[in-house]
Amino acid sequence: MYKPKKLDKSAAEAARRRWASIAKPLHGLGEFEDIIIQLAAVSGTAEVDIKKRTLVVVCADNGVVKEGVTQTGQNVTKTVAENFLKGETSACKMASATGFDLLVCDAGVVGGVKGAVDLRLGNGTKNIAEGPAMTADDALKGVENGIAIVKKLKSEGCALIATGEMGIGNTTTSSAVASVLLGKAPSEVTGRGAGLGTDGLKRKIRAIEKAIAINNPDKNDVLDVMSKLGGFDICTLAGVFVGGAVYGVNVIIDGFISAAAALCAERLVPGAADFMIASHSSRETAAEDILRALGKRAVIHAGMCLGEGTGAVLMGPLLDASLAVYSEMATFGDIKIEEYKELC
Repeated sequence: MYKPKKLDKSAAEAARRRWASIAKPLHGLGEFEDIIIQLAAVSGTAEVDIKKRTLVVVCADNGVVKEGVTQTGQNVTKTVAENFLKGETSACKMASATGFDLLVCDAGVVGGVKGAVDLRLGNGTKNIAEGPAMTADDALKGVENGIAIVKKLKSEGCALIATGEMGIGNTTTSSAVASVLLGKAPSEVTGRGAGLGTDGLKRKIRAIEKAIAINNPDKNDVLDVMSKLGGFDICTLAGVFVGGAVYGVNVIIDGFISAAAALCAERLVPGAADFMIASHSSRETAAEDILRALGKRAVIHAGMCLGEGTGAVLMGPLLDASLAVYSEMATFGDIKIEEYKELC
C-alpha cells in the first residue's frame, strides 16, 4: 500500500563522523547522538535543522466508555479539545515553551469541535465490547487522513512532528489493540489510565477480554485489529506515523496511545519505525513492551501518563541542546589533540 522513503545512508554516515570528530568522549551523549544521526538519515542532510516543528493532537470519542472503564464522562473529550483551541491545556503550554506549533484535529468527538481540523470519521466509535469500533473502510480512511496531514506539514517545511491525543476511553482501546498485536493477555497490557481504582481496572480488563472474544480480530491484519478494537484517534495517528515514513519526516512517539498507533503503523508499513523517535516511558503497563517491539528506547523516564503530546514535545529542547553540541562544538582538529579511538 505505502512504502517508506529510503534513508540517506551517506547523510547518516556524515553525521556519525561529525559526532566522532567533536572534542568530547565518544558516544558521550548516548541515545541523543543516535537520534541526531537518524534525523540526518531521514532529512537527507547532515546539516540537521528541526526549528520548524508541530505537535499534532488528534481528538476522538470511544463508545467503550459505556462499560464503566473511565473515571470521567465522555463529555470531557469535547471540553478538553475546545480548550486546546483556546491554548488552555498542559500540552498547549508545553508546546509553546518548547517551540512546537499546534495542530488540533477532530477525528470523531461526539458533537464535533468547531475550529479543529475536520478529520471526522464519525460521532465517536461504537462500543468495542459489543462489536467492531468502526468499519474497515473507516479505519483505512483514518490512516489516509493522518498521511495527508504529514504531506501538508512537510510541504510547509515542518521537519519534526510530535504526536498527541485526547479521547476519554482511549487507554482501553489502546490496551485492546496492544493485547492482540503483542500477543499478551489483556491483564498484562492494561493499566489504570486516568486514575482508575481497582474495581474500575477489573471492569476495564473484562471489557477488553469481551471485545476480543466478540470481535475475534486477525492479529496478522492490523486494519482488522484497528477497526474492531481501536479508535478514530489511533487510526489517524497511525497514519501520521506512516506519513512520516512515506514523506521523510521524523515523528515523535508520545505515551501509550501514541505508541499503540506507532505499532499499528509499523505493522502496516514495515520500516516505518525507522522514522520514529521515542520520547518518554509512560506509566501505562504496556508502553515499554510496545517500544521494545518497535526497537525503540525512551530517553525520558519521569513517570508521566498525561498524554496529549506532553512527553513528545519535551524532546524538542533536548534535541536542540544535543544539536548545539553537534553543530557548534570544536573538533579534535580545531584544538589540535588526538581523536578518541573505538576500543570496544
